[in-house]
Amino acid sequence: MLREPVEISVDDHGRVELPLGLLAEAGIPPGAELVAFSNGDGRIVLRRAEDSIKDLIEKGHP
Repeated sequence: MLREPVEISVDDHGRVELPLGLLAEAGIPPGAELVAFSNGDGRIVLRRAEDSIKDLIEKGHP
């Protein structure tokens, strides 16, 4: 079951704090290394670094 969206704020240093429940739901444990990129239209995507690397290898990107 997906949780309801949660509202978060960007602080004066550009940082955001994500609720542990949201991270757990996404399968991201505390201390995980993430890759972040803009997906346009005000969206930012966070991926586990290991998943991003695996995707690059499987797609044959240099």
